[in-house]
Amino acid sequence: MSKPTVTRLDFQQLAIVRLAEAKSLLDAELWDGASYLAGYAVEVGLKASIIKPVQATDAFLDRKFSERCYTHNFVELLELTGLKPVWKMDKAVSLEFSDNWKWAVVWTEQKRYHRVTKRETIKLYHAIADTPHGVFS
Repeated sequence: MSKPTVTRLDFQQLAIVRLAEAKSLLDAELWDGASYLAGYAVEVGLKASIIKPVQATDAFLDRKFSERCYTHNFVELLELTGLKPVWKMDKAVSLEFSDNWKWAVVWTEQKRYHRVTKRETIKLYHAIADTPHGVFS
């Protein structure tokens, strides 16, 4: 039976699994699925980062904040993590990190309806997985 993803650790593990699945599909030259899952790895990773500051309080969350979490948009999710100042600084000091984010933010959940090219998929995967300048870093 499936288990819902609810904790920060669940989201972190799911992000790692989605990226590994994307890599397997990339290796199998299944570009559409690889691109789609790579993007979801970023989304799930950002949602894991949102949970950390939420856990730091024992107060009810603002309802609008909670509703804003139900998005696939990386920039909106990044805003909710509280990490945007660090993200801006990292982009300013690392051209590679900045370029990788430019590739990542074009992903959308609507990609599930797209046919994606090999070049686009490889570029997206590396923009996410590149160490130390990838989106996952």
